[in-house]
Amino acid sequence: MTELVTLIQYLILGIVQGITEPIPISSSGHLVIFRELFGIDNMEGLSFEIFVNFASLLAVLLIYKEDIFRLIVNGYTYITKRDEKAKSDFQFIIYLVIATIPVGVIGLLFGDAIGDALSGTNVVGFTLLITAAAVWMIRNLRGRKNDGDLTTKDAVIVGFAQAIAVTPGISRSGASIVASMMTGMKQETALRFSFLLYIPVSLGTTILEVPDFIGTPQFAEMLIPNLIAFIAAFIATYFALRWFMNIMAKGNLRYFSYYCVIVGVLVILFL
Repeated sequence: MTELVTLIQYLILGIVQGITEPIPISSSGHLVIFRELFGIDNMEGLSFEIFVNFASLLAVLLIYKEDIFRLIVNGYTYITKRDEKAKSDFQFIIYLVIATIPVGVIGLLFGDAIGDALSGTNVVGFTLLITAAAVWMIRNLRGRKNDGDLTTKDAVIVGFAQAIAVTPGISRSGASIVASMMTGMKQETALRFSFLLYIPVSLGTTILEVPDFIGTPQFAEMLIPNLIAFIAAFIATYFALRWFMNIMAKGNLRYFSYYCVIVGVLVILFL
């Protein structure tokens, strides 16, 4: 019976990660909340979160595979042939690299410390309120910048915004999308830049965390629950991101702000 309960709990954690990763309500914050509700305290550090985050990464790769292929081909074409038609995609890649630097440096140096120090439910409650305020600020923005209109300044701003999201309760997608739209990007461009930026950041943290995750004492006995969470996160992320793309196109972001306020207040009062 205990094993069945554990499997169900990890299935729910995987679904929670998958649904909340692509939308601006903080996957890390929700994992903290649900782990508190389930009384799960044997997940060392950020290892489990990064493990299921990798499942979300695979779903993002699947959805954006055509964009990724185009960027790789056009980036190579511009480098080797200086084809002006491929220049904007090459520059887009450069901006993604620039935006990766802040979160890479901050995450590498302080990620574990921040995650451990600020992983309490009260902190998550307050940071969800911050996420709500940020999303509310851009709820009516309609930018004009396309992929080819981005600047180094835009990339730096989005990069530092995403770096703030190492704090549990601050939505990664929310922080990067908010920053992208505040620089004047169109919804589609902001969404694409945010999730293509997510790829190197997530891949890097996964590679760094794999030894710690495999080396945890519970790894062998928790292999099946972790795999269930992984599969659930992959499927849930795929459908949640498809759904969120439609939400972004319609400009209904204010509902995520309402949600974060409600959950944030409930967490502060009752957890």
